[in-house]
Amino acid sequence: MASLSKHTYRRWLILPVVFSAMCIANIANELFTPDFFNVVEQRYGAKRVDDFNDWRDTINEGMQLSVTDKLYLANQFANRRIRFTSDSEHWNKSDYWATPIESLGTKGGDCEDFAIFKYFTLKAMGVDESKMRLMYVRALLINEPHMVLIYLETPGAMPLVLDNLKTRILPANQRRDLKPIYSFNGQGLWLAKAQGLGSSKPSSAGTKTWTDLVNRIENGE
Repeated sequence: MASLSKHTYRRWLILPVVFSAMCIANIANELFTPDFFNVVEQRYGAKRVDDFNDWRDTINEGMQLSVTDKLYLANQFANRRIRFTSDSEHWNKSDYWATPIESLGTKGGDCEDFAIFKYFTLKAMGVDESKMRLMYVRALLINEPHMVLIYLETPGAMPLVLDNLKTRILPANQRRDLKPIYSFNGQGLWLAKAQGLGSSKPSSAGTKTWTDLVNRIENGE
């Protein structure tokens, strides 16, 4: 489960309503260069290079698949290659949003890191960003905050939930253990409703955490 404090919750309510157009959208062509793999080896060790080769191959494979298969591939890759660990244990910080490279390089992350990794992996596979949202929920069985990635084929469709707690992708109405609170993606922030997503878009200048994450991704971290 994520290390989501009340402070984090308040910050997430004021996430930016715009998202940088990241180079990760063209990740297969622009990121996985010989220099990149040299940096991975220097930063994370030779054993991690294979994980990044597999990530590249997974993205390339996903580009040729249906959306359903893309979702499955990205979900399974993240859940199998990243080990759940709290921010305090992994980063010695109460709250830290890791980039996909950091999560895979360290082979660890909390629920928000799983969701972020899947989001950008699917975006790199060519999935329409407007159909994906990171959703803050409450896990009712243990009464703790949690984050998942959801996919909506159409605006009125039942969201599909990609989760690190349950590996099977299920429609939101079959995840009674999750209570949706709000969701966001690169195009905005929405308050969530029980069986869908609302249209309210809060705004604020409090964008530092998300902006920092965007900048670190763009800088290849």
